[in-house]
Amino acid sequence: MQVILMEKVANLGALGDVVKVKDGFARNFLIPQGKAKRATTANLKEFEGRRAELERKANETLTGAQDKAAKLEGTKVEITQKAGPDGRLFGSVTNTDIAEALTAATGIELKKADVRMPAGSLKNIGEFPIVVQLHTDVLANVTVHVIGEQ
Repeated sequence: MQVILMEKVANLGALGDVVKVKDGFARNFLIPQGKAKRATTANLKEFEGRRAELERKANETLTGAQDKAAKLEGTKVEITQKAGPDGRLFGSVTNTDIAEALTAATGIELKKADVRMPAGSLKNIGEFPIVVQLHTDVLANVTVHVIGEQ
């Protein structure tokens, strides 16, 4: 299915690109979330009429994400979990825990999907570098210090 991207989508394209994607990806993800519309002639004409407005909105979103990243960059947050004597946690620290701790520490509202943990959840005590993706082009590096309690 061919779709018009209404915003920048990672690994797919930028605002206004007409791309071919699998039907399920378009119907189940892109179109319901407002990231794309079907590439019909009517939608193409409508998009060209709204292009300036959509670009302005995309720039505002990018600027807001850059401001948040500047505030978050280098932030160190401490999370306490029960741990055994060998330093392994009883449970784990997930991206939800990190997002909540960062929101409490900085006042910047974060979703769990913003916290990138490619190696999975944290299962040991120590300091870990974590990447927060606020926009497709904006990343912030934070440090999570997991403290064990007996």
